[in-house]
Amino acid sequence: MKYLLSFLICLGSAALSAQSVAGSWLGNLNLTNGVTLPLVIHIEQSADSLRSKMDSPAQSVKGLTVTRTSFANGTLQFELQSLHIQYTGNLQGDSIAGTFTQAGQQFPLVLKKNPNGNQPFYNRPQEPKPPFAYHSEDLYFKNEQQGNRLAGTLTTPENKKDYPVVVLITGSGPQDRNEELFGHKPFLVIADYFARHGIGTLRLDDRGVGGSDKGKDGATSADFATDISSAVDYLAARGYQRIGLVGHSEGGMIAPITAAANKKVTFIVSMAGPGIAIDSLMIRQLKATSNTQNTPEADLNTHVQVARKAYAFAKAYTGDSLGTDLADTLLQQFPQVPDMDRAMAQTISMPWFTYFIRFNPQDYIRQLKIPVLAINGSLDVQVDAGENLAGWKAGLKKAGNTSVEVKALDGLNHLFQRATTGAVTEYVQIEQTIAPEVLELMTNWILKNTGINH
Repeated sequence: MKYLLSFLICLGSAALSAQSVAGSWLGNLNLTNGVTLPLVIHIEQSADSLRSKMDSPAQSVKGLTVTRTSFANGTLQFELQSLHIQYTGNLQGDSIAGTFTQAGQQFPLVLKKNPNGNQPFYNRPQEPKPPFAYHSEDLYFKNEQQGNRLAGTLTTPENKKDYPVVVLITGSGPQDRNEELFGHKPFLVIADYFARHGIGTLRLDDRGVGGSDKGKDGATSADFATDISSAVDYLAARGYQRIGLVGHSEGGMIAPITAAANKKVTFIVSMAGPGIAIDSLMIRQLKATSNTQNTPEADLNTHVQVARKAYAFAKAYTGDSLGTDLADTLLQQFPQVPDMDRAMAQTISMPWFTYFIRFNPQDYIRQLKIPVLAINGSLDVQVDAGENLAGWKAGLKKAGNTSVEVKALDGLNHLFQRATTGAVTEYVQIEQTIAPEVLELMTNWILKNTGINH
């Protein structure tokens, strides 16, 4: 349930005047609710025209091909009609000061010339730097159940023969093997720390990302679980016996699905994984995130009413035209917000979301007999610590599982960063990728519950 900015940006190329703006330009787009979106625009001169690409580092988007740009009389202009995006700025020394417009909303954007190329907008001090005191191997294997190829990196401790190994499972949305988001690479940080402390990791590119095949259309969390099960089988075939799963957010939902089906899984760590029915969780998430954004109460109440009706309709629906029938129902009941009605129906009718909103984690948590560590940040506004950890605790008790640790970590957000409010808008602004106490807690728990002395 990672928060994904809906700000899509494309730019384009056209004629170039005698004066040149070729080079790399950097800027911070200050959106509403305190969100800052860094942009990098790379402009190359080609004969009498410009060729450009753009990066949005906070969204892990690189190399967007520019389709139309103009620069004349000291004025740089970008436009993308299909997304209602325009930019007009005046060259002033080594800066271009202007206005970025999307769908009628205007934001100031100052671009600075960057002589050093693609310079980072932010500092990520925990990102590992060489030399590395462990082994890393890039690899491929096949999901034998569904036929798609998966790409990943196996990181193993140096000078150790007996160690546990975990498969890292990303949250929702297409993610690379590092679970890169907002310039953070939490799975890379985890893999580095684990390897230095005697634990191996296998981290994977999600379907359709990096080196992994897209797989079938309309894949759901259940399909993703077969990818993780295949990863477990791959590790077992290489001789590993202490194999566990560490899942973040939706990954903490996929882990129990996998463990219920594959008995080679010997332990689970849930990092902000859902412990209550997803429709209930999403309503709580909507309220919590809206509170951090100071959403007017009337708007929030309307959104909650539409969401509740839509989720209930989708859970009970047995026909074959969910999107159309749901849109009709919402438009009849909430005619004052037609755009919200249609957007909600379109989203929920996507196969992944339909499966997701009908999902109850208890169906799988109650089957777990293996050691489980379930953790949340106390400031998590996406997966509420109190309700969801209580769900994990109750479900594991129902399973008769006594090898359980359930813990809320004070002052941490959904990404397990030390935060002030937990708001999604803080994710990109916080330099810390993951709090050290989380890395230490997971490491000690895994080593203890796999019988490894350290």
